[in-house]
This record gives sequence, C-alpha cells and structure tokens, in this order.
Amino acid sequence: MERKPVAGNIRNKERSKKKFLDAVGKILKTKGYAALKVNDIAAVAGVDKKMIYTYFGGMDGLMDEYIRSRDYWSNVLTEGEMPEINDGGRLLTEAMLHQQYDYVAKNKELQKLLIWRLSEYRKSLTKMTNLQEENGEHLFKMIIEPHFGEKTQTYRAITAIIISGLYYLNMYSSVNGSVFCGIDLSTPEGRDEIKKAVSFLVDQTYENL
Repeated sequence: MERKPVAGNIRNKERSKKKFLDAVGKILKTKGYAALKVNDIAAVAGVDKKMIYTYFGGMDGLMDEYIRSRDYWSNVLTEGEMPEINDGGRLLTEAMLHQQYDYVAKNKELQKLLIWRLSEYRKSLTKMTNLQEENGEHLFKMIIEPHFGEKTQTYRAITAIIISGLYYLNMYSSVNGSVFCGIDLSTPEGRDEIKKAVSFLVDQTYENL
C-alpha cells in the first residue's frame, strides 16, 4: 500500500514529460523553432514551467530528449543489436535508406529540426548530429568495413550523398513544391521512383565498388 504514491508520482512525471515533449513538437509544426521559449512550451503543455528544470534540467535537456525521440538515425541499430549479415549489409542498407525516406516524410517535426540544424548552431542539434554519427559508425565498423575494406571511404561518401539527398527531397516537397526533376514527390508513384533509384544506387555500389 505504501508504494502507490510512489508509482503515482512516477506516472504523473511521465505524463508531464510527455506533455512538454508534445508541446515542443506542436510549436515546431505550427510556429517554427524561433517560438520555442520556456513560457510558450509550458503554456501549450499546461504544466508549470518550473517542471522543465525539474524533469529535464532546463531547455537544453528538454530539447536533447525531444530530438533523440524524433530522429531516425539516432535510433537505428546499436552494436549489441546488429543482425547476422552475410551480404555485406546490402539489403540492410537499402531497407534503412527506404525507411529513412518514409520516416522523414511523415515527421514534420523532424523536418523542422533538420532545417533548424542548417540555420544556426545549438548544442542540442550538435548532439543529434553526433549521436547519428555514433550509431552509424557501429554499422560501418561491424558490417561495411569488413566487406569493402580500403574502399570503405568511397562507400561512406556515396551513402552521405544518398542520405542528404533524401533529406532534401523530403523537405523540398513539403515546403515549396512537389515536383523535382519532373518527378511529383507528393504522389506514391513519384516516391516509389525515388526508392527505386536508391535501390539502384545501392546495388551498383555493391556490384562495382
């Protein structure tokens, strides 16, 4: 019986934290990153702003947790979760690139974060970049390097171009237009063409590098 208040406090804390995280996302989607202020976040969340410091240690901590929860590459497979691979990561690479393309398209909040990252320096956004690199490095070290050896750097460069291109196409089609190089990215058919191109590039890389 004595544990009930403790369990209740934990649930209340988690609910309040979720309200703050949801409030950050709502403000990002409707007003943009410039509107992310403590008072505004607290007002949208309906929770005392002091709790931002209690639960997250301040705005930086809140943004760190928000970004980690939304970013695709910060939540990909880690070292202890790598599946058995016997094709040098070919199918895994293709699947992850397709998933990234779909994930960013559906996540308007992440699109705002990506634009924000290109617009100004912020510790939380730098941490997102570093975490992406750390998680990606597990994939390179455990699967890609053993397969490509001294050509790994070229593979890295090709992957960088594909990932950044997919980011750009998603942001482009959601802001200022849906047609790029004659392909309507707002249609399932157009998006499928992009995925086919990604598969082609991955296949060519594994066959010819």
